[in-house]
Amino acid sequence: MPSDQPTTLHDHFRNLTDPRVERTRKHPLINIAFIAVCGVLSGANSFAAIHEFGIDRRSWLARFLDLDSGIPSEDTLRRVLARLDPAAFEKALLSWMQAVQEVTTGRFVAIDGKTLQGSSDRRDGKVAIYMVSAWATENTLSLGQVVVDEKSNEITAIPALLEVLDLCGAIVTIDAMGCQKEIAATIRGRDGDYVLAVKQNQPTLQERVREAIDAALEQDAERIDEHRTEETGHGRREVRTSAVFPAPEGVDPEGLWQDLSAVGVTFSERTDCRG
Repeated sequence: MPSDQPTTLHDHFRNLTDPRVERTRKHPLINIAFIAVCGVLSGANSFAAIHEFGIDRRSWLARFLDLDSGIPSEDTLRRVLARLDPAAFEKALLSWMQAVQEVTTGRFVAIDGKTLQGSSDRRDGKVAIYMVSAWATENTLSLGQVVVDEKSNEITAIPALLEVLDLCGAIVTIDAMGCQKEIAATIRGRDGDYVLAVKQNQPTLQERVREAIDAALEQDAERIDEHRTEETGHGRREVRTSAVFPAPEGVDPEGLWQDLSAVGVTFSERTDCRG
């Protein structure tokens, strides 16, 4: 179902507080924010590059902005953006990204953790920055991200990220680190469904799931929902077969995993095609 939220940047950035005194506001704040966001989305990675983007795309930008004062200079972009409230800007940007994503029942939201390349410095004792991000897989659109505190881990960052996402009707996928009862309950409490990877960090659940899968593969073939994919690239062919079936009562007899309804397994077969 289509989102009923307004989808223009103007709607979501209108409440940003302008850090400049009024007499120095040559360029409207929305112009600076709009050009910066569009520039970065187009590949600009510096204030100079954002300024160049504005110059090159002035006729297009003029369809949405009042450019009577021209394109903000590199110095103006740097000065104003550096003085904005980062939390308020992030909130506005996240609100806009969530509004423009195509909201459909059954959409997939993938949550994953990544280490930022080049963010560590051994000489200064600076550890690498680790972030947990949420992606709308159909749109390849980032819905939000949280920096993991160096004294913490993904388990604490994921709930914080879930709190700012619209999960209604979404299927949320998370790797084994996020396989936690509280995370599953949070997703269900926000009207989403979850697909969690089970590994040794949940030994009891892992063993019960393994036993259920073995029994199903031997006895309940007609109840198994199978899906097969095939990919060829980098000199190899990979075939994945996934099997999903209703979760037997023995998987979660205590009812600790809210609304657990199915379990599954994926088999992967790789073949070297380089001869």
